[in-house]
Amino acid sequence: MISIRKSSDRGHADHGWLDTRHTFSFADYVDERFMGFQDLRVINEDRVRPGMGFPNHSHRDMEILSWVLEGELEHQDSLGNGSIIRPGELQRTSAGSGVRHSERNPSPVHPLHFLQIWVLPERPGLVPGYEQKAFPEEGRRGQIQLLASSDGRDGSVTIHQDVRLYDALWQGGETLTHPLDPGRSAWVQVARGRVELEGQTLETGDGAAVTGEKRLAMTGEPGSEALLFDLN
Repeated sequence: MISIRKSSDRGHADHGWLDTRHTFSFADYVDERFMGFQDLRVINEDRVRPGMGFPNHSHRDMEILSWVLEGELEHQDSLGNGSIIRPGELQRTSAGSGVRHSERNPSPVHPLHFLQIWVLPERPGLVPGYEQKAFPEEGRRGQIQLLASSDGRDGSVTIHQDVRLYDALWQGGETLTHPLDPGRSAWVQVARGRVELEGQTLETGDGAAVTGEKRLAMTGEPGSEALLFDLN
C-alpha cells in the first residue's frame, strides 16, 4: 500500500530568516496523524537566508541527518567539530546523551536549501558522535545510492538505527527499482522534480509511506531526486 503525503499539506512556518516545511509534526506544528513514520521522526525542508542560521542549541537521543540541496551549511558543535556541508555531502550528528550545536548559512549572498532529518536511535544515552561523507553526483546519477546504514556498508554513513537511507538521482527518465525485505516498509521523499512511484505521481516536496510491498519501482524525470528510507 502507498499513501501519499502532498507537499501542500505539510506544516509551514516563515520566520523571515527561515522558511521551513514539516512533513511530520515539529515545533508548533502538530498533527496527530503525522507524528513520524516508523523510526523516522522528522523531515524538514529548510530554506535559510544568507548569513542567517540556527543559534547554539541542545539535542538528546536523536540521530540528526542533514542533506544539502543548494548552498552551504556551516556546522559547529560541543564535540569540537566544525565543518561546511555542501550538496552531495551527508552529515550525521548522534545527539545521544547530549550535544549542543549551531548551524548557519555562511554565504553573504546565496540562500541555503537543505533537508533536516531526525531518526530515533536504537537506544537512549548513546555516546554523542559526528560523521560527514561526500557522495559525488557523478556516482549517484541513474541509480539508487546508499547514503546511511546501521553498519556503514558500502562507504555509507553509520546511523544508530536499523534504517537505510538511499538517494535516487535520475539522469534520463529511467526506472529505478528497490527491493523491500519482508516486514520492512519505506518512506519516499521527493527532493526535486517529478517521480512516478508504482503508477502514482509525486511532485517536489511530496512524500509517500509504503507498506506491504515487496519492491518499489520509481521513474523520474531527468534531474529529479528523491530520498528513500528503508525502515524496519
